[in-house]
Order: sequence, then structure tokens, then C-alpha cells
Amino acid sequence: MTLPSPSLSTSPRAEQWLRLTDDGLFELRTGKVELGQGISAALTQIACDTLGVLPSQVRWVAGDTHTSPDEGYTAGSQSIEVGGAAWRRVGNVVRSHFAQAAAQHWSCHTDELHLHAGQFVSPTGERLSYHALAQAQKNAWHDLRVDGDPHTNIMVRTEAVAVQRDDLWLKFTGAGFIQDMQLPDLWHARVLRGPHPDSRPLTLDLAALEALPGVARVLVQHHFVALIGREEGALIKAHAHAKAMTPWSVPELPSELDAEKLLPQLPASSQVVTPAAPPVTEAIAHTLQRRYSRPYIAHASIGPACALAQPQGTALQVWSHSQGVFKLRDQIAQALQLKAEHVQVRHAPGAGCYGHNGADDVAFDAALIAHTWGLTVRVQWSREDEMTVSPMGAASVVDIRASVNASGRICQWDTQVWSPTHLNRPGWGDGIQLLGAWSAFDNCPPPIPKDVPLPTGGGLRNAIPAYDVGELRIEHHFLDTSPVRVSALRSLGAHANVFAIESFMDELSEAVGIDPLVLRLNHLDDPRARHVIETVAARAQWHARGASGSGHGYGLGYARYKNKAGYCALIAHVEVAERVKVHKVWACVDAGAIVHRDGLLNQIEGGILQAISWSLHESVRWNTQGISSHTWDNYPILSFNDVPELDIHLVDASSHPSLGSGEVATGPCAAALGNAVAHALGIHARHLPLNTERLMQAIEQADE
Repeated sequence: MTLPSPSLSTSPRAEQWLRLTDDGLFELRTGKVELGQGISAALTQIACDTLGVLPSQVRWVAGDTHTSPDEGYTAGSQSIEVGGAAWRRVGNVVRSHFAQAAAQHWSCHTDELHLHAGQFVSPTGERLSYHALAQAQKNAWHDLRVDGDPHTNIMVRTEAVAVQRDDLWLKFTGAGFIQDMQLPDLWHARVLRGPHPDSRPLTLDLAALEALPGVARVLVQHHFVALIGREEGALIKAHAHAKAMTPWSVPELPSELDAEKLLPQLPASSQVVTPAAPPVTEAIAHTLQRRYSRPYIAHASIGPACALAQPQGTALQVWSHSQGVFKLRDQIAQALQLKAEHVQVRHAPGAGCYGHNGADDVAFDAALIAHTWGLTVRVQWSREDEMTVSPMGAASVVDIRASVNASGRICQWDTQVWSPTHLNRPGWGDGIQLLGAWSAFDNCPPPIPKDVPLPTGGGLRNAIPAYDVGELRIEHHFLDTSPVRVSALRSLGAHANVFAIESFMDELSEAVGIDPLVLRLNHLDDPRARHVIETVAARAQWHARGASGSGHGYGLGYARYKNKAGYCALIAHVEVAERVKVHKVWACVDAGAIVHRDGLLNQIEGGILQAISWSLHESVRWNTQGISSHTWDNYPILSFNDVPELDIHLVDASSHPSLGSGEVATGPCAAALGNAVAHALGIHARHLPLNTERLMQAIEQADE
């Protein structure tokens, strides 16, 4: 038997997932955390559906190392696909157990019962609540196991309820983020950091730092320097003065900034990751080879990373917007030489938290200061810190070479990917993945990077084309070093790889004289893949898009996320003059059974808008003084004025399991934009971002 989640093996008892409170509520415990993606509503919906309770009867308790089951990271669009499946198992097992108890009490069959608002109703109309049944059993159900194959999955009639998101109003009113948290007797702290993660203070005038207005204490531990004070505004000013007066070392950075030129020059470990295939024997009519790239991209979170920590005797309590509170707890404990059970990490939503931004790092900053000084402390990074020392999304270069036969069938495909690691989270690999620990302790060097293997993949995520391409060869050039710090950014390598594959499919269609839509369908057998492409093409009136070179363009992009999760086809309509203007985006998504429709739509919309920002605007820059793209002036993102009209169609696939879809749109959106720009201009821009500078380069190269 295969469990829907490995967390059911490590947390096998029902009580680890669900608690019946004294005030009549169902306390839903989960290791998955709310990052703005709406999973609190979706998982509550699953609880209501399986247990037959009302949303008002459910209390969401998530991401607490002292109470939640360890479900690993909230990442990779797996909260519903994996975490939701686990909680559906828990709900079914618990409902079946109590249904049997109710049927025994009334001497009836379980199929004669129905559930209403958390109460079992007998054939004669009598009612018994979960709480009453639990008390009658003296809470013996606590030992009920959810890790085995449930010998009973008793279906009891329930009444459908719709769960609305309850986190948005708090966030709109400024009370829903960790940045808004307050604790009694709170101190503020700011950590001094240079213009690069590897920067170190060359000299330190401790007396001058202590004399700055607003500074009550200065913590110096090796290269770790923190200013501590009572009033945050004064401390912010002091931090800016301190950073300006401190000379910093800066590592020697490559003079080349363009990824397509830089990455293939860096040291790499190369590996062919596809099995050997027999060589093509049929006649080849046409061969095409192209190179695509994306730059390093910053998380650019709206709210800079923030954390709070409070000493509790020999123990420590930490609040963080980390996506993996258990791994973070373990690494904080290891670095501070504490027992893991003496460190409690509790999740709190962050204003702009996704991927591996500074959440884990700032949590360690707060933990170190609180542990050293015995103070309740709040640490928030500056905007500059957030844009320079937090992990970036990795750059990628993708070379694709393919051949077609006389009938226009792809018979050979070769991809080479150059990319550093896409994952440097705490708990990934050996050693400690916390910036402050590297600075504070000599025995905490950065671990040796490694990448995520397929089928999930890091740099190779979605590098294997979704199409039948005959002889297939994929080679990964894993970069041993990177000029900037890198880790997980939403979708990992899928953004670059889908952009490359789908851009290449358009270029190949042009070379062989076949419509890009037709070429894709000719190489797709999966009916669900074909359906999302055909549906979005019909909604966007693809066949009426007109000739290329008019300044207006329509482009198509398709992928199945990780080649095993949600399906997404997307068409973008752009206008290209001095810059790219996106007028409208159509998307069709098959996410399997939809748990929470509004939440899924929110995810698709957010993924599209973020991909537009990445693909048209964003790029990390540096110079001899360090990372230079550290403000909104020199790191532009998508503005509200540039948000296009969105038309999103969700496929009714209720007969299929739920599929992860939170990041499904990022790659197809990038590809659709690139292909739309090519249709508008009649030339192909292959290197992101598709800003004015890149478009002019593409035009100049096309004229050569």
C-alpha cells in the first residue's frame, strides 16, 4: 500500500492531525503553511467535506514545531496534491471511526446516518456530536492510526459547504503579517551586512556604533554584527549610518553579466540524465539549434524578511515566515548548540513570502540575538539587504538542437542545461544553510551545493519536453559555483526550461512551415494535454491571429508542471513598440479535482503576473562594489498599470486526483510572451528579460 503522503508514516495517529477542543471546535493541525496561496481555505474545505463540519467549527493551526505534524516544506505546488491527500485520509478515517460508534449507539447501520454541522443524525432524528462520542469513548480515538490502509472508509451523507478565505481581510487591514506582530518588552535589531552575501567588515569602529542615536547595544560575534535598540525608527537610521561608515570586502565578481555568455564559462560537473537511445536512422530533412537564457532573479518580496524570537529559560521560541519550520528549528538548534526540543518555531505569514527568500536567515538572526542577550527581539531586514544577501533564483542557459524528418515529425532532440543549484534550503544537503551562522561561527561553513534530482528536478525541472520527440538526450552542466547566492525561487528551473522548449517549438514550426499549434498537437498523445491547448486556442481565437510583424502578436505556451502535476496552456496578446505591453492572457488549466476554485484561480492569476514580471523586467545586476540591483529603481518589477486582462478557464476534472498547480503557469507564460513578441516583431528574442535592451539586441542580431 502506498500512502498519499510520507507524513502519515511519521505522524501516524489521528490526534497528531486533529484535536477536539473543549469549546467544541475541531483544531485542524497541519505542517503546510499559508503563504498567500489560500491553502488554509482549501485544507479547511477538505476537513469540512470529510468530517461533515462547518467552517466556523474549524480552527486552523499550522506550522508549529510543538503541535503540527512534520510535513516538510510547503513548496513545489504540493500542499493540496500531497498535504490535501493526507488530510483527506485523516478525515475519512476519523469520520469512519465515529460513524461506527454512532451506529453502535443507536443499533443501526452506518449507511442510515447522515452528518450535519459536526453531528451524526440517526434514522429517527436523534443527534450525537463528535465531542459527545469522544467523551463516551473517554477519548480512546486519540490512538486511532491513519497510516495504515483503512479497513473501513464509511461514507456518511454530508451537506456541502463552501469555505471562504478569511486571511485576506486581515492582510488588507495591516494585521495579518509577521511584520505587524508585537510582543511584550520587545527590542528591535538590525544586522549589518555588506553589498554581497560573502562581504565582511574590513574594520569595525565599535565605539562609533555604540554612540549612534537609537543604539542601546551592539552584538559582535565573529563577522556577525547587530545593532539593538528600543525604537525601530531610530534604529533604522542608525543602521543606515553604520552600514555607510563600515568598509566592506567584496568578492571578485565576473565582469560578464549576461547569463548566456557567463554560465557556460563557469566550472561545471556534466551528466547525461537520459538513457541511451538508438540513433536515428530515418532521413533528416531539417536541423535547428538555438540557445535561450534567463538571468539571476531576486525574490523582490513586498515586505522584507522579518522574524521574532523570545527566550524562555533554557528554551527559545521563534516566529518566522519560513516554509519549513521543522528543518529551520533543527538548524537553529544545531548552530546554537541547543536541543531541538528546546527550540519552538512557529509560522506567521510574511508580506511577500515564497520560495527561499530571507525568512530562514532572519529567523536565525533573531534567534542568535535573543539567545545571546536574553531579550525578546524583532529583526527586520532592510530593502537593500533583502535584494542583495537573500538567495536569488538561479540563472539558466538552455541549448536545444532538434531534427525533423520530411513529414515534419521531430525525430531527434538534444538539450543542454547550464545552471547552478536551485535549492539551498535548511535541511538540504550537509551543513547549515543559514547566512548568520556562516558569519557568527567558524564551524558553520556553507555546505557543498547539490541539485534536486529528476523527476522533480531543480535546474532540470521540465527540461524533458512534453512531446514525442524521438531520440532524446538531456545533459545537465551543474555549475559548482555561482557569482551570487542562489536557492529556490518559485517553479525552480521550469520557468527557464519551458520558455526554452516552447520558444524552440515555435522556431521549429517556422522552419518547417507548420502552424505552432498544429506542430504541438502532432506530437502530443495525452488527451488532457491536447484538451487544454485546444481549449485555450478556441477561447483566444488562435486561427485569427494574423501575420507576423505587425507590432501585435499572439503566442502560445504549454507545459505540464514537473511533467507530472497540473496541465496549463496559455496564450498571450502583446503589443511591441518601445517596450512590450501585454494586453490579454488566456489560460486553460487542468488541476484534476478542484478543492477550492477561488483559491486555484488566485494561484493561476498570481503565477501569470509574476511570470510577466520575471520575463519582461527582472534581472539581478552587479559591479565591482557588489550587487547593484538593490532598490525598486534599479530592480524594476511589474506595475499595477501593466496588469493585463486575464481569461482563465479551469477544466472540470473531478474524476481525477488533485494535481499541484500553484506554479503551473510560470513557464507557459514566459514562453507565450516570448512567442507573442516574436509574432509581433518577426524576430525571436531568446534571452530574458524581454526588455527594451534585449529586444534591440535581438533586432540587431537579426539584421546581421
